[in-house]
Order: sequence, then C-alpha cells, then structure tokens
Amino acid sequence: MDLTLTEQGFLVNSDDWNEIVAMKLAAQNNITLTPAHWEIVLFMREYYVRFNYLPNTRIFVKAVANKFGIEKGNSRYLQKLFPESPLKYACLIAGLPKPPTCL
Repeated sequence: MDLTLTEQGFLVNSDDWNEIVAMKLAAQNNITLTPAHWEIVLFMREYYVRFNYLPNTRIFVKAVANKFGIEKGNSRYLQKLFPESPLKYACLIAGLPKPPTCL
C-alpha cells in the first residue's frame, strides 16, 4: 500500500485513511496501537469532522477530559500514549492534517 505523506509523515489525502493505514502510520512512529490509543485517535477524527479545525494542545487535553474524564484528559496520560507530542501523533495516526501549533 503506497501512501502519499508530507515530509513530517502526515497523510496528504485524509480520504486514504482507514484502520490499516492508522496501524501503518503508528508503526512508522514506533507506536503500537492499543484500545486506549484508538479511543484518542477516533476522538480526534470525530473532533475534526465536528469542528473542522484542530485544537491547540491545551484545548485538546480539555476536550479529551470533557469526553473521557480527567483520568484520561491530562497531559501525563496522553504523553504515555503518544510520547513527544500527543496532539501531533494523535492527528498523524488519525490521518488528519498537522496541527498548526505543532512544530
């Protein structure tokens, strides 16, 4: 399966996304997807469809807390799932554009 990616590994065409693509993108970034990862990845896809934009990190964490509770909506929990940058890698694996606030 050939995917067209940006220099930073994001899908160029989000319509190419499916669960197999998500697993491939995760593997390329040394992330093994668990049910906890899928919960956040699918939430980000839903968020993007609903609001048509990507949040900054603070709003991302708050949105996760509103949806799943404070035990999941905090930086430590999200950092364990997506080391380095939870927002960036949640979006990347979800087949979404690179968040404007991510380097």
